[in-house]
Amino acid sequence: MKDGFVKVAAGTPKIHVADCRYNAEQIFTLMREADKQGVKVLALPELCLTGYTCGDLFLQETLLRGAEEGLRTILEATKNLDMVTALGLPVRDKWNNKLYNCAAVIQKGEILGLVPKTYLPNYGEFYEQRWFTPSGGPDGVDHNLTLCGQEVSLNCSSVFACTGMDDLVIGVEICEDLWAPEPPSAVLARQGATILLNLSASNETVGKAAYRRSLVTGQSGRLVCGYVYADAGEGESTTDLVFAGHNMIAENGALLSERRFATGLTISEIDVGKLAAERRRMNTYASFKQDPEIWRVNFDMDLTKTRLTRHISPTPFVPEDAESREARCSEILCIAALGLKKRLEHTGAKTAVVGLSGGLDSTLAVLITALAMQMLDRPTTDIIAVTMPCFGTTDRTKSNAVLLAERLRQMCIRDRLLAERLGATLRTVDISGSVRSHFKDIGHDPEDHSVTYENAQARERTQVLMDIANATGGLVIGTGDLSELALGWCTYNGDHMSNYAVNAGIPKTLVRHLVSFISDDKESEDPQLSGVLTDILDTPVSPELLPAVQGEISQRTEDLVGPYELHDFFLYYAIRWGFGPRKVLRLAETAFAKRYSRDVLLKWLRSFYRRFFSQQFKRSCLADGPKVGSVALSPRGDWRMPSDAVAALWQEELEGLE
Repeated sequence: MKDGFVKVAAGTPKIHVADCRYNAEQIFTLMREADKQGVKVLALPELCLTGYTCGDLFLQETLLRGAEEGLRTILEATKNLDMVTALGLPVRDKWNNKLYNCAAVIQKGEILGLVPKTYLPNYGEFYEQRWFTPSGGPDGVDHNLTLCGQEVSLNCSSVFACTGMDDLVIGVEICEDLWAPEPPSAVLARQGATILLNLSASNETVGKAAYRRSLVTGQSGRLVCGYVYADAGEGESTTDLVFAGHNMIAENGALLSERRFATGLTISEIDVGKLAAERRRMNTYASFKQDPEIWRVNFDMDLTKTRLTRHISPTPFVPEDAESREARCSEILCIAALGLKKRLEHTGAKTAVVGLSGGLDSTLAVLITALAMQMLDRPTTDIIAVTMPCFGTTDRTKSNAVLLAERLRQMCIRDRLLAERLGATLRTVDISGSVRSHFKDIGHDPEDHSVTYENAQARERTQVLMDIANATGGLVIGTGDLSELALGWCTYNGDHMSNYAVNAGIPKTLVRHLVSFISDDKESEDPQLSGVLTDILDTPVSPELLPAVQGEISQRTEDLVGPYELHDFFLYYAIRWGFGPRKVLRLAETAFAKRYSRDVLLKWLRSFYRRFFSQQFKRSCLADGPKVGSVALSPRGDWRMPSDAVAALWQEELEGLE
């Protein structure tokens, strides 16, 4: 439960219809098994203590008495379990002699509350209004009654809040409630519930499972919540219906775990801290109407460290399956090109000037620019690709830059979004003489390979690009990516600056896949182009600002700033979700368990925070560029941060992780 993770489960016991004693034994046995596996919140099916398919037996006093005795047995058998469980049973209100389809929320032998079903289906194969009374919603039934010797509240207006974990708040609805136009869960979520439990008895028909899944995942996304759906299964009467125990656990639109045609437990972890952070970020989440008053029922729970079983992707920006990855690459290329198309169209730019180094970022920028030109129905000779060799330029990168410009021919990006024939205008400007002259002007020793030596080259390249753009009536297209902006790995007023930064919203891990996507797409159509792109992909990432050693790159970026896959991971969780260093490290340890030690992860995490805080001044004056994903650092868009913000609190938390 530490770091916001709560292990939850949807359980389906094997039952006997109307045999409450047997069902109670199956339920508390399943509860004990869930407790052994570390589950803290458990949902069981609708009317599981009696069976959903009891029919007119629900009107029998004997069955109702048996259900109460079964619940009493469960309370006694589980009084030592530090776990909140919601289970279904019929409850008779002795004050008005009405019968309600209820969820009993229990913990440590205590009934925390009874939640009656709001919407009773009475169509098709369902006849619930024959036996039960609808609750009337949050404004309906609301009073106490005695059950199993305990005075408990009967209402739809309760959430169950953990006193030691502010973000753990549980709400409950029952089956049809989710299918209704205004599910009770909407009100419960707006009033703080981060985990919604649904006790269900939804029979199987062809195609129903897919629709049910869309309801569960969709509701978890709309409400920014965890949603645990427990369905009736084996043991229900099959006179006319079959129940498959379709259990699901979803979080904010994503399906974490699912089982069907089985009994037992479906387990995962819900990150309530993540959900709470997202709700704070989304100011549209709050209701504009006055919700009914919601009562908070408090419970205590030991805060233990939850063992994570859910998958934590090491590449949060890059889908792990090939089909989704290709779709994302195609979409990003379109978004970025559309943004550039508009800028070229609006300014009336005659050319698009791109500094082409033979590296990944500049390669992607020129490919996106070619796509934008095609969208404008303009010749790609309007692209001026400029190579600017200097002290650190190797034959390999220089050759790749030249070959790429020449091979921007017969290139067709998926969906025919890029023309069949593309040819950029190539210009080569050797800046080494200009840089040496500059060193002489400022009195810098060329043998001193300090930051001045490096940045002078970067700024000279930018000056050349800007002047060529002026001379040709064009715009300079920036090549820097999101990861470099996050780390401040760019030269202020050098490669940091452009007229339109097409890569500014694309993290380095995605840059590589985008270039690889185009390379694979061109393999059969233009093997030479594909070969150039493949060689670029195999070339170490480098700014090439220090002299080569025996013709090889001497300055490898990842040796200096750390692996980009780690920094992109840190960026996603620290900025997109607002997680603190401790939680980011824990997630990284899970995602990279087989690749990096804790010490290595901690080393680069420290570096990430140090760089991120100290380099905000560069991000505060970024050029325009399109947002393509859920993380962006534009000062006009997602990220507003003072350049003088102090990292002391984050550093203090990092120091405590030793």
